[in-house]
Formats: sequence, C-alpha cells, structure tokens
Amino acid sequence: MEDPQPSSPTLTATEARILGCLIEKEITLPDYYPLTLNALVSACNQSTNREPVMNLDEGTVQRALENMKTRGWVFQVTVVGARVQKFRHNVKGKLPRLEKPSIALLAVLLLRGAQTLGELRQRTERLQTFPDLESVEAELNNLIAYPEGPVAACLPAGPGRRVALYAQLLTGDPVGLAPQEEIVSATVAQPVSQEDQEWKRRMEMEIELLKAQLSRLKTKLGIEA
Repeated sequence: MEDPQPSSPTLTATEARILGCLIEKEITLPDYYPLTLNALVSACNQSTNREPVMNLDEGTVQRALENMKTRGWVFQVTVVGARVQKFRHNVKGKLPRLEKPSIALLAVLLLRGAQTLGELRQRTERLQTFPDLESVEAELNNLIAYPEGPVAACLPAGPGRRVALYAQLLTGDPVGLAPQEEIVSATVAQPVSQEDQEWKRRMEMEIELLKAQLSRLKTKLGIEA
C-alpha cells in the first residue's frame, strides 16, 4: 500500500480528469473496468458530466498516465484474454482513509469543478446515493479534514457568493475560489459589490411589501397584529 500523500498540489488538470474518469467508470461500468487507453481518452473527452469539456489526444493521456504510474496514482494491468493494456486508479492506496461515499464525491469534484451541496448530491447519484444534504456535507468534511492534508475545501457563502461551494484540492487551490488560508478561516470581511448591494436592497423592499400585504390581510380578516 502506498503511503498517504498530502493533497495539494498533486495532479495536473489532465491527471485530475483521468483520475476522475477511472473512479467514475469503475462504479458505473464495472464490466469494462479497468479501462483501455482508447476508452479512457473517450471518457476524458465526453461532453456530458464534464466541466470543462476537454479535447485530449491519445499521446497527452498516455504521457499523463506514465507520470501518474510513477507517482502511484495509476496502475497498468494485464487482463487475461485482453490484447491491450488497461489502467486502474489507486485512490485507496494514496488516500487509504477515504471510503466509497467520499471517493464518489471526490470523483465528481475532479470531473466538474467547484459545486454546491445540492449539485453534488444530484450529480453523484450515479455513483453514490445520499439521503440528504447533511450526509453529503458529512462526507465532504472527511475530505476537508483528511489527516495527511485536505483533499477538498469549502468557501462559505458571503459577500459576492450566495451559497457555499466545495472544490477538490488535488490540483492545488481551486480556480475562482479564495486561497486555502482564506477558505479555512473565512473570517476576513470582503467589500460588498454593487450587484450585491442592489440585490440586498431589492430583497429588503420585497420583505417590506410582504409585511404590508400581511398587515392588510390581517385587518381584513379581523386578526389582531
């Protein structure tokens, strides 16, 4: 078994796509797993369940696989009766404390970037069913609090961001999110944008309007405030 590895930065964008695809296909297409190079290229470039959509050629994927094999993230295997080499991931060897639900979430984060709790629950359903958002959050916390180094991070809702987003950290600090120290603390106040100020003003006006309508309705029905 490989020694546990710190989570960030570990993989390139191409390697992250490869790892996510191998995890995904192991669960959704077990009869075709491990994957051939050709099947893996197709999985990396598919247009569904991928953000962003990539257009990787066979040589690029092959070189990335060689690098991942050297670092123990991928194994090349020979399947009895098969004429070509196949590849499988070694997530359990590199991150042995993770269980299937957390690994499924990690795969979706690798394949589709930063996402909300609701998006993750919906998009992970093909790989792992979660009964509610709380169970998704609990597994994400396992990724965030991984003992040898965080595998994922959360940027809480706040000025400029109305909902919390979760992202994997195997490729380093996620694009579009705050640096890791800001993600962990999330205590420094950020300037409120003009868009957020306008949104807040509209919400306050709508609340006041609803209060007035409720007051008129109570008066009409003879209900004391």
